[in-house]
Formats: sequence, structure tokens, C-alpha cells
Amino acid sequence: MAKSDYYDVLGVSKDASDDDIKHAYRELSKKWHPDVNKAPDAEQKFKEINEAYEVLSDPQKRAQYDQYGAAGMNGAAGAGAGGFGGAGGFGDFGGGAGGFGGFDDIFSQFFGGGATTQNATAPRQGQDLQYRMDLSFEEAIFGKDTEIAYDRTAVCHTCHGSGAAPGTSPVTCHKCHGSGYIEIQRQTPIGVMRTREVCDVCHGTGKEIKDKCPTCHGTGHEQQRHTLKVKVPAGVDDGQQMRLDGQGDAGENGGPYGDLYVVFKVTPSKEFERDGYEIYVTVPITFAQAALGDEISVDTVHGQVKLKVPAGTQSGTNFRLRGKGVPKLQGSGNGDEHVRVQVITPKNMNSKQREALQAFSDAGGDKIKPQEKNLFEKMRDKLRGDE
Repeated sequence: MAKSDYYDVLGVSKDASDDDIKHAYRELSKKWHPDVNKAPDAEQKFKEINEAYEVLSDPQKRAQYDQYGAAGMNGAAGAGAGGFGGAGGFGDFGGGAGGFGGFDDIFSQFFGGGATTQNATAPRQGQDLQYRMDLSFEEAIFGKDTEIAYDRTAVCHTCHGSGAAPGTSPVTCHKCHGSGYIEIQRQTPIGVMRTREVCDVCHGTGKEIKDKCPTCHGTGHEQQRHTLKVKVPAGVDDGQQMRLDGQGDAGENGGPYGDLYVVFKVTPSKEFERDGYEIYVTVPITFAQAALGDEISVDTVHGQVKLKVPAGTQSGTNFRLRGKGVPKLQGSGNGDEHVRVQVITPKNMNSKQREALQAFSDAGGDKIKPQEKNLFEKMRDKLRGDE
């Protein structure tokens, strides 16, 4: 019976790239693996897929196949690493031709497990933790010293992390002999499949505890209410975080503690607006102050300061108070405060004020017709307390 075209088997064109071939192979292998697909022809289909990939993934074999077809592969099939020899020749799926060392490697890529598992006995750093700290607007600007408390996993104070009762020590696991893993063999339709799994006795630690610690019950860890003094630096902002090394959860197998990330939540100010290290504030002034000029008191985060308003200042004019902003976390000095003056139009004036303004208008040659409030407007202003 004639062999199927290898390109058709993988569903790719003859000019397909190596990545296209590899992708098609992976998808089809997962679909037709006999342990997953229970169709009667799944095993045969799976063999065809791997045979096609064995050839098309190797540049030399692929070139020979493109030139001579399947007939040209008879000599080359046995010349490669593994080839197609033996009873089907699929025990190692062609050795190293396609970068897949054996069935365990392929199975681990598609279904988990396999020989490329991380060493469970190696020291591992503990988990990082996060703590939210609420700050007032002023506390964020000037910083503070405080103390926080939170729950974390700590090294057991009784056994010091060994998991064994005082006076005893863990011993090498009798089942995995200290490796943390055991090899499992399963018979499949295409031969014996070997997988590597975490030891069910020591759970990957490589150590077996005969007499467990009464405090941690053999885990080597205990829950702890941890208190910590924290120095909040001046100038932190809402949403920023600070890392405290080694203040997270305890590590595994003697690994270091994780870190603690303190995230700042800053309450906004009713008076000031902050943008980075800059402070913004709006200050109301009268028409006379804007026209004649004045020296006014302005609030800053550092206290009140004097600001000279030049004669003829327009509403919306911005002034800069250098160094009156937020202390900079990186570097020296402070940001600035930006003062925006807003000219307030008086809503109610007495007769002398009205006469003075009328005289001012007449002196400037302005022809205006003052508008008197009607009865409804007067009642409204009285109810609002404007009169």
C-alpha cells in the first residue's frame, strides 16, 4: 500500500516553514494520541503523523523526500538518529532529528509531566506579599515612621524549618532515595511509557520525617502575626509601592523569605491638587486687588507665604512658588507650587461701592447701563443668604 504524502499527513504546503511544520505536528499529535483519542485508527494515524514529522523536520531528509518521494527514504530512514527501524521504530520518535529526545519529552509538552520537571528539592524563595497603607495627604508629602502588622508564613520556631520533632532529624526518603521524584511505567498500545512524578511519600522534598514537629506537623512552617517598623519616605504618591526585602512568606527547602510590597493609598486634599512633585492651588482675589495690585497670604503644604500680585493681574494668571511643592524621592529639593488667581465678581454691593464703580466706568469712557435685580432675583438671593 502506498504511503500517504507527508505534507498531506501534516496538512501543510510543500513550501511550509519549519515553524509551520512544528505547529501542525503538535496540534495533530495532541488530537490523535492514543491515550486521548479512542478512535480505532488513532494509533495508526499517530504513527503516520510522527513518521511525517520525522522526515519533514530534518532539512536533509526533507530535501531527499522532496526529490525522490517516499521511495527515496528507504536508505535514509535507517541512517538518521533512531530512524524508523525495529518494530515500527517509534520508541524514541526518531531521536534528535526534530529536537524531541523521546516519548517522555513529547508527552510532557502536550499533557504535563515528563523528565523536564524542576528540581523539587532545590531551595525556593517564598511568596511575595502586599500590604496596603492608607496615608493622609500631608503624611504622603512629609513621610512618617509607623508600625504595621500582617499575617505571613514563617519558619517554624520549634523545628527551625526541618519539620522534625526536637531531637530528631529528617531521613532520606526510602522511596525516591532523596531525588524527590519516582519513575512510573505504563503499558500503552505503542509500548512502555515512562513518566516522572513527584514522590508521593516525601512530596518532592527528598526527605522523610518519621517524627513530625508538634508545632508545624512536619511542614516546617507556621502562620505568624508579623509586626514591622516602616519608614515612609517623604514624597510618596497614591498608587506607588515600596519593597521591603525578606518580609514576605518563608521559602521552601531553606530558600529565602519573599518580599513585602507596601502599596500607598493617599487621601486627596480638599485644598491642594497634586501632580507628581508639583502642587496646584486656586486663590480668590477681588477686582480691586487684581486692578491695583496687592500682597496676599497663600497657603502651601509648608505653611503660609506672601505672594505679590502685580497691578493689572488678570483672572486665571498663574504664579510659581519655587520649592514649595512635594519633596522629591529621587534627588534633592522640592517641586513647586503653582498658584492660580481667580478674580471674584461681587454679587452684592452697597450704594457706595456701586457709585464708585459707576464713577470708575465713567472715567474710562465706558457707557454701561447698570441692571437692577428684579423682585424674584432679590428673593432668591435673600433665601441663599447673598444679601
